[in-house]
Amino acid sequence: MNDYAKSFSSICHRLLSGAIRSKTKRLMVIAAISTLAVPGISSAVHASLQNSPKAIIDEAWQIVYREYVDPSFNRKNWKAIRQELLSKEYSSREEAYRALRQALEQLNDPYTRFMDPKQYERLTNQTAGELSGVGMQLSLDEETQTIVVVSPIKNSPAREAGIQAGDKILEIDGISTKGMSVDQAAEKIRGNVGTQVQLRIERPGQPEFDVTLTRARIELEAVYHRLNTEGERKVGYIQLREFNSHAAEQMKEAMEELVDQKAEAFVLDLRGNPGGLLRSSIEIARMWMNDGVIVSTVDRDGSTQEIRANRTAITTLPTVVLVDGNSASASEILAGAMKDNHRAVIMGDQTFGKALVQSVFSLSDGSGLAVTIAHYYTPNGTDISKKGVTPDVKLQLSEDQKKQLAGDPKLIGTRQDPYYSQAITILETEAASRPLAVSETHKR
Repeated sequence: MNDYAKSFSSICHRLLSGAIRSKTKRLMVIAAISTLAVPGISSAVHASLQNSPKAIIDEAWQIVYREYVDPSFNRKNWKAIRQELLSKEYSSREEAYRALRQALEQLNDPYTRFMDPKQYERLTNQTAGELSGVGMQLSLDEETQTIVVVSPIKNSPAREAGIQAGDKILEIDGISTKGMSVDQAAEKIRGNVGTQVQLRIERPGQPEFDVTLTRARIELEAVYHRLNTEGERKVGYIQLREFNSHAAEQMKEAMEELVDQKAEAFVLDLRGNPGGLLRSSIEIARMWMNDGVIVSTVDRDGSTQEIRANRTAITTLPTVVLVDGNSASASEILAGAMKDNHRAVIMGDQTFGKALVQSVFSLSDGSGLAVTIAHYYTPNGTDISKKGVTPDVKLQLSEDQKKQLAGDPKLIGTRQDPYYSQAITILETEAASRPLAVSETHKR
């Protein structure tokens, strides 16, 4: 068995990050720092690295040397790059970080990337599906340029304190939010568990008021679900926002609840889902598929591993999967598996086209390194890299439709959502030729 196959039992260490964007993804840290003997590097040089910014460069270089999916390193002399990096003097860690990023750019792989300690912390928090804060989703009102609460998270300090969707946050600890970006506001609201933050709130029809919240460890909602009644048929709608470490358990709870409520069909919404953990995508695929290949991975040695369903599907009822151009990575694994196995109708836009697997490594100063370690293929052997998954039914929205949905998220997953409305039409068409039977649902 090759090294990658051996390590697959701890697949939670694998990351499938989506398009590079402001949201980063997180996975469990792999402690993989070691000393690697490299020809042409003396022991004196090794000794000089101690307590030097060069130590981080050396750690990162060794990980790439050992793990990167392309052993030719994009036809670059990776050993010569190391010698060049270590021959320079760095006045600060930040200068060393810049040099390391420039070296990694030579691989021509945007997914193999260095993260400074703050970036790495954000990544680990996000992919863990947990954060330390008060539990609010925020947005920027384009007209008033104010920070607005989209919704308080379930079981969070914000929800318990009565914070409501639509509340405007005017001040954070006495500092005006005027001119702040959403990221800046979120950074000020986040903090250590047990500490407090004071917010000044404006709510329509009420005078401004202050509320003091105590920060806590919060499990983020990766899955949103509800039962919709469409004519005489009950349809379970599930929105999967990302594949974090809690996504599979939340998906299981949602599916079982909808099955208990006698759902007769499902709409699984992966629009805007940038990906996340490979382990989560496989666990979730197994909830929808009883058998068949889910995905195949190929490592740097050309060794292939095939991951299959294991007859643990929660339901086999008719399903439509919604995707768009921002459905990436782990989303594409799930959509590709359900398409190739004819488990669901895939509907929407061409997906993002990200077919690479990363591992994330912690470095000794609290920074981190994401490294591409494998390529993946759909069950039919399709390479979706830079192409994406092609929907069975294509649907593209007009700019006005996109703005309407973006401006009123409550429309998503309703008949006023063109994607969802078309999905219901597909299910109705299928129902005409195949009665929807609750008895098809897997008995738990």
